[in-house]
Amino acid sequence: MINVVITGAKGRMGQALITCASRFPDIQVTGKVDVGDSLEQTISGANVVIDFSFHNATLGVAELCARHKCALVIGTTGHSDEEKARILNATSNIPVVWASNYSTGVNMLFWLTRKAAQALGTGFDLEVVEMHHRMKKDAPSGTAMTLAEILAAVRNEQLDEALRHGRHGIVGERTSREIGMHSIRGGDVVGDHTVIFATNGERLELTHKASSRETFAHGALRAALWVVKQPPGLYNMQHVLGLE
Repeated sequence: MINVVITGAKGRMGQALITCASRFPDIQVTGKVDVGDSLEQTISGANVVIDFSFHNATLGVAELCARHKCALVIGTTGHSDEEKARILNATSNIPVVWASNYSTGVNMLFWLTRKAAQALGTGFDLEVVEMHHRMKKDAPSGTAMTLAEILAAVRNEQLDEALRHGRHGIVGERTSREIGMHSIRGGDVVGDHTVIFATNGERLELTHKASSRETFAHGALRAALWVVKQPPGLYNMQHVLGLE
């Protein structure tokens, strides 16, 4: 039995985690932390913290986990480069799973995207399209950025130079280096992601659509069970699923 503390417990993902945790016989939720609650008063005795709070709260969570030698699963997105760098310091003391998406299907999409980009070569134009509910605060989604990072890595491109967020006005012809990124917001969409490989005469599209947050919660709980057995370091869902 492992003891789990959930931060962001009152949010959509927090509630999904609490619901799904009851189906895991080896998991006990010993703490539910949200705005105004003290993680420091809750973390004692915990084996792992699952963070689905907000980007500016993750650093404090990571530092507290490092002090208490408590493993960490990070599902929060939207961190700045500075926040990411400071959070990563914790991985020298504790094992951390940090993924932009905990869905098993999405992580297979990551794997397929890499394989397709490698096989198709440079003759295809690359575009990423994502859609989420109207309440999502950050854009593009962390998952969409991971997909773009995979494409850039395969093409040996610097992502900040290749990434093109939407198009408006007289932008000129599309260059072969571009990785297009398009964010759509509306309704209650849980999360849709499509990677487009387009060339003259044909187009390949890889798409994943999530209809329930429980798929992400299930993956995060699976990551929690896995990470408590690992040495200090940084991991992702590819490691958890044995894809890397």
